[in-house]
Amino acid sequence: MKIAVLSRNPSLYSTRRLVEAIGNRGHEPVIIDHLKCDLVIEKEGPAVYFKGEKVNDVNAVIPRIGASVTFYGTAVVRQFEMMGVFSTTESQAIVRSRDKLRSMQLLSGAGLPMPKTAFTNFSKEEKNLIDQVGGAPVIIKLLEGTQGLGVVLAETRKAAQSVIEAFHGLKARIIVQEFIKEAKATDLRAFVVDGKIVGAIRRTGQAGEFRSNLHRGGKAELVKLNRREKSVALKAAAAMGLSVAGVDMLPSARGPLVLEVNSSPGLEGIETATGIDIADSIVDYIERNQPKRRGVKSKLKAS
Repeated sequence: MKIAVLSRNPSLYSTRRLVEAIGNRGHEPVIIDHLKCDLVIEKEGPAVYFKGEKVNDVNAVIPRIGASVTFYGTAVVRQFEMMGVFSTTESQAIVRSRDKLRSMQLLSGAGLPMPKTAFTNFSKEEKNLIDQVGGAPVIIKLLEGTQGLGVVLAETRKAAQSVIEAFHGLKARIIVQEFIKEAKATDLRAFVVDGKIVGAIRRTGQAGEFRSNLHRGGKAELVKLNRREKSVALKAAAAMGLSVAGVDMLPSARGPLVLEVNSSPGLEGIETATGIDIADSIVDYIERNQPKRRGVKSKLKAS
């Protein structure tokens, strides 16, 4: 098989590991920069051109779409889907996962536990918004933030009001979220592939840092999830329609709370901490699904 990794940077750890895993399993890897693709839509059928040449011999794609290019990246994935090419992550699932508010609504609708969250349309009732999530301290997040950026811990009501007013003054969309004190700057990430958890880590933030993101200097260690944590992670990935996902959960007094479901989770932190070949699991997933998908045009799901 010829398997394409949709990535803008061949030197990234995740891209390199996926290319290596594809080759190790006897397939032909190719890296396609989705921002350098042209999409042609006509009666005869959809087509993708990369650097001026038509792409017509790819069996599967592994999307590594950054949050800043979600619109065009998912358009490219959708075009491949329309061509009958198997994708490890469906285009609409990526779109759902990138909208924090929509994600929380879907997770809530699936009955999954999560920190209490509030959203408003630039309301000036900041006090009510803070009260709706249990009062200060609160977490304030930009809807478009990633990797811990655009996330603020407001420890007092006055500070929270000031931050909310500042974001609203800039017309920035935010959510206000309950602060889970007992988590103590730690969270859990479960890596899900095709309905199975293939690895899990506990991430701990630096001293004095409430965010546990590895991009913010956090540390990761292998962890064994309990039955409840496994169940929540799998249900969260399923609720988002993601076959490959990183499910982030906060430990709390009332059990694991879903923070986010990532549609393009990085491999470096979890592979380094666990020693598990996550990239190989993703290629194995493609192999198990390819025979029944080859030559069959996928049916795009409604968003």
